[in-house]
Amino acid sequence: DATAAHGRGELTVVRGREGQSVVTRAYSTSPLRLLTPKNHGSAAWIYTSSYGGGLVDGDRIELDLDIGPGAAAFVSTQASTKVYRSSRGASTELHARISPGGLLALVPDPVVCFADARYKQIQSFDLSADSGLVVVDWVSSGRHASGERWAFHEYVARVRAEVDGKAILHDALALRRDDGDLQDRLDRFDVLAMVMILGKPLRERSAEVVRTVAEIPVR
Repeated sequence: DATAAHGRGELTVVRGREGQSVVTRAYSTSPLRLLTPKNHGSAAWIYTSSYGGGLVDGDRIELDLDIGPGAAAFVSTQASTKVYRSSRGASTELHARISPGGLLALVPDPVVCFADARYKQIQSFDLSADSGLVVVDWVSSGRHASGERWAFHEYVARVRAEVDGKAILHDALALRRDDGDLQDRLDRFDVLAMVMILGKPLRERSAEVVRTVAEIPVR
């Protein structure tokens, strides 16, 4: 189909001689774009984007990310992931491998599905017990300022994580209009989010986050 785009990307981050993490491979095809700006920290920074500012009908993006031993990477987006109205839908897949001593922080802006959009997202992570992973995965109600609140047709997301080959997390979310009116079902909420912190290097930090969240009253 001439109107469908299959973008593919490959990223490799390694630890340099002076402890600075560097991107040694950054390959992408349209509609995926990869930006690797310089920074003053020790981690490599990578921002993903798409030509046209969003995903249109039939778009499909796959990204493979490899974090080498002792390397660290911060991966985010230039802006929210906009998914436009579509009949066939759009999809993204991310597969990440984090070697021992490596750290990946995947902190994108939220997914924003426009009215009548269809979107599927799959993320999988393979890490060792000695590597670290931080993931923020969130979707907003859409362009509610324009009257489009939970007005998309379908949003499906899956997250899977393995540590030393053992599956420790499988999270699945499916929001479909065919299953009932989304505005009624989601009531007053405008964002659904999941935060995942894994690995021995982050054990104390994750416990601190849990304690802090437990002390916040639910409003």
